[in-house]
Amino acid sequence: SNSVNVFLGLGLPWMIAAITWQVIGPSAEWNARYQQLDGLDWLGPKGFRTQAFVVEAGSLGFSVAIFSTFAVLCILLLAVRRMLFGGELGGDGVPKWISGGILCCLWL
Repeated sequence: SNSVNVFLGLGLPWMIAAITWQVIGPSAEWNARYQQLDGLDWLGPKGFRTQAFVVEAGSLGFSVAIFSTFAVLCILLLAVRRMLFGGELGGDGVPKWISGGILCCLWL
Protein backbone atom coordinates (compact mmCIF):
# COMPACT_ATOMS: atom_id res chain seq x y z
CA SER A 1 0.00 0.00 0.00
CA ASN A 2 2.79 2.44 0.84
CA SER A 3 4.58 1.73 -2.42
CA VAL A 4 1.37 2.47 -4.33
CA ASN A 5 0.92 5.73 -2.42
CA VAL A 6 4.51 6.79 -3.10
CA PHE A 7 4.19 5.91 -6.79
CA LEU A 8 0.88 7.73 -7.25
CA GLY A 9 1.83 10.65 -5.02
CA LEU A 10 5.39 11.23 -6.19
CA GLY A 11 6.39 8.96 -9.03
CA LEU A 12 3.46 9.50 -11.37
CA PRO A 13 3.48 13.33 -11.27
CA TRP A 14 7.27 13.35 -11.60
CA MET A 15 7.10 11.00 -14.59
CA ILE A 16 4.41 13.09 -16.29
CA ALA A 17 6.45 16.26 -15.75
CA ALA A 18 9.65 14.63 -17.03
CA ILE A 19 7.91 13.32 -20.18
CA THR A 20 6.28 16.71 -20.76
CA TRP A 21 9.67 18.40 -20.33
CA GLN A 22 11.26 16.02 -22.83
CA VAL A 23 8.50 16.55 -25.41
CA ILE A 24 8.24 20.34 -25.06
CA GLY A 25 11.98 20.90 -24.68
CA PRO A 26 13.96 23.95 -23.60
CA SER A 27 12.39 27.38 -23.25
CA ALA A 28 13.30 31.01 -22.72
CA GLU A 29 11.38 30.88 -19.42
CA TRP A 30 13.72 28.15 -18.15
CA ASN A 31 16.76 30.23 -19.10
CA ALA A 32 15.40 33.28 -17.33
CA ARG A 33 14.57 31.31 -14.21
CA TYR A 34 17.47 28.87 -13.79
CA GLN A 35 20.58 30.02 -15.67
CA GLN A 36 21.69 32.34 -12.82
CA LEU A 37 20.15 30.46 -9.87
CA ASP A 38 22.52 29.32 -7.11
CA GLY A 39 22.70 25.64 -6.23
CA LEU A 40 22.48 24.23 -9.75
CA ASP A 41 26.21 23.86 -10.38
CA TRP A 42 25.67 20.24 -11.43
CA LEU A 43 24.09 21.65 -14.64
CA GLY A 44 27.25 23.60 -15.52
CA PRO A 45 28.51 27.12 -14.94
CA LYS A 46 26.04 30.01 -14.66
CA GLY A 47 24.92 31.26 -18.04
CA PHE A 48 26.01 28.07 -19.83
CA ARG A 49 23.89 25.47 -18.10
CA THR A 50 22.34 22.61 -20.00
CA GLN A 51 18.61 22.56 -19.57
CA ALA A 52 17.11 19.88 -17.38
CA PHE A 53 13.97 19.16 -15.40
CA VAL A 54 14.50 21.07 -12.14
CA VAL A 55 12.40 20.67 -9.00
CA GLU A 56 13.21 23.24 -6.35
CA ALA A 57 13.09 22.10 -2.74
CA GLY A 58 10.29 23.57 -0.68
CA SER A 59 8.82 23.38 2.77
CA LEU A 60 6.93 20.25 3.76
CA GLY A 61 5.18 21.97 6.66
CA PHE A 62 1.94 22.70 4.80
CA SER A 63 1.75 19.22 3.27
CA VAL A 64 2.37 17.54 6.63
CA ALA A 65 -0.29 19.71 8.30
CA ILE A 66 -2.89 18.82 5.65
CA PHE A 67 -2.01 15.11 5.78
CA SER A 68 -2.19 15.06 9.60
CA THR A 69 -5.51 16.91 9.67
CA PHE A 70 -7.09 14.56 7.14
CA ALA A 71 -5.69 11.50 8.92
CA VAL A 72 -7.27 12.64 12.20
CA LEU A 73 -10.60 13.32 10.43
CA CYS A 74 -10.51 9.83 8.90
CA ILE A 75 -9.84 8.18 12.26
CA LEU A 76 -12.60 10.24 13.88
CA LEU A 77 -15.05 9.16 11.17
CA LEU A 78 -14.15 5.51 11.75
CA ALA A 79 -14.53 5.94 15.53
CA VAL A 80 -17.95 7.57 15.11
CA ARG A 81 -19.06 4.79 12.76
CA ARG A 82 -17.95 2.20 15.32
CA MET A 83 -19.97 3.92 18.07
CA LEU A 84 -23.10 4.47 15.96
CA PHE A 85 -23.15 1.37 13.76
CA GLY A 86 -21.01 -1.17 15.63
CA GLY A 87 -18.31 -1.30 12.96
CA GLU A 88 -16.26 0.73 10.56
CA LEU A 89 -17.36 -0.83 7.26
CA GLY A 90 -20.70 -1.65 5.71
CA GLY A 91 -24.01 -0.94 7.39
CA ASP A 92 -27.15 0.72 6.10
CA GLY A 93 -27.13 2.21 2.62
CA VAL A 94 -27.28 5.95 3.30
CA PRO A 95 -24.68 6.18 6.13
CA LYS A 96 -22.40 3.83 4.22
CA TRP A 97 -22.50 6.02 1.10
CA ILE A 98 -22.10 9.24 3.10
CA SER A 99 -19.04 7.84 4.89
CA GLY A 100 -17.62 6.59 1.61
CA GLY A 101 -18.16 10.01 0.02
CA ILE A 102 -16.43 11.77 2.92
CA LEU A 103 -13.46 9.39 2.73
CA CYS A 104 -13.18 9.87 -1.05
CA CYS A 105 -13.20 13.66 -0.59
CA LEU A 106 -10.45 13.36 2.03
CA TRP A 107 -8.45 11.20 -0.39
CA LEU A 108 -8.72 13.74 -3.21
